[in-house]
Amino acid sequence: MSKIAKKPIVLKEGINIDLKEGIVKVVGPKVELSYKISQGVNVEIDGNNLWVSQDRTTDKKTGALLGLTHALIANMVKGVESGFEKKLELSGVGYRAQVSGDTLTLSLGFSHPVVFKAPQDINFAVSEGIITVSGLDKGLVGNVASKIRDVRPPEPYKGKGIKYQNEKIRRKAGKAAKAVGAK
Repeated sequence: MSKIAKKPIVLKEGINIDLKEGIVKVVGPKVELSYKISQGVNVEIDGNNLWVSQDRTTDKKTGALLGLTHALIANMVKGVESGFEKKLELSGVGYRAQVSGDTLTLSLGFSHPVVFKAPQDINFAVSEGIITVSGLDKGLVGNVASKIRDVRPPEPYKGKGIKYQNEKIRRKAGKAAKAVGAK
């Protein structure tokens, strides 16, 4: 059994869980999220706790899905309660980002601006070279932030590009330092 699945998911006030026909619906003050449970995995509500278990403890397939199901439901509960956000930093001369409505426009040294349209339930905010991607679904927030980063990933020589806020970039010395060290 998964170590994660042994712990309960604590439900706070204002968050309701609905279990019907293998589908978990998490309803909170902001939105409603749902997830289809795999066969062999059980979800039970006990007061303010939600427990994830499996039908047969010897089944390896459901044992592998147990921790995943627990983590996805816990992320849904947290997303409905407070939401998720990822921050990206722009570093480079002339690199800019602007938000107008639900559209993010990036000027990254290409011959044209790159335009991102926000998917449903995703919001963009820009302040002083920091792009904030926020939403209620952790997976969707991470995917959108990853797609934005993939437009101009940080390069190893000068560190220019788009990086996650606390990401460390491994820097390379470059040609000049190699030529001096080669003598």
